[in-house]
Amino acid sequence: MKPELQPVLDALQSAFGAHISEFREQVKATIAAEHIVEAARTLRNAHGFNMLAGLSAVDYWPERKPRFHAVYEFKNIAQKLRLEVRVPLDGDEPKLPTLTEVFPNANWHERELLDMFGFDIVGHPDPRRILMPADWVGHPLRKDYPLGYEEVQFSFNFKEIDQRKPRPQD
Repeated sequence: MKPELQPVLDALQSAFGAHISEFREQVKATIAAEHIVEAARTLRNAHGFNMLAGLSAVDYWPERKPRFHAVYEFKNIAQKLRLEVRVPLDGDEPKLPTLTEVFPNANWHERELLDMFGFDIVGHPDPRRILMPADWVGHPLRKDYPLGYEEVQFSFNFKEIDQRKPRPQD
């Protein structure tokens, strides 16, 4: 870990109760959802993290609880620092406050979370789908989303698959 990152992590721990971990020199801070807006504002104003480089999510269903982690990547361009902040979220309709007032580009990232994972972004200025059609049902990056493909038939499984295929009504 870069030594310049230590005061930032100390501030996140003391102000927001962040849990800090490191894997292969990549530092991760885990923060509760209710603190993410203030933590992002603190990172930007007090520590020079002037860029929200990415926002995505991970679905751990059914192995782990909480089911989702929202993953923010903040960058301090001047000091060449990168910090991953994770927000664990549980339930089938996870809620997350918007960061659009702190980082305007969060608008597009949050719309992707809404569309692909079904996150409810509280206070978002334009909560519309961004990748899927407006009338699409479901969120394709959730692990419980049906895959919708047809199994490939080979000589060893031909009969098994053939028995399960739908047949037209006579």
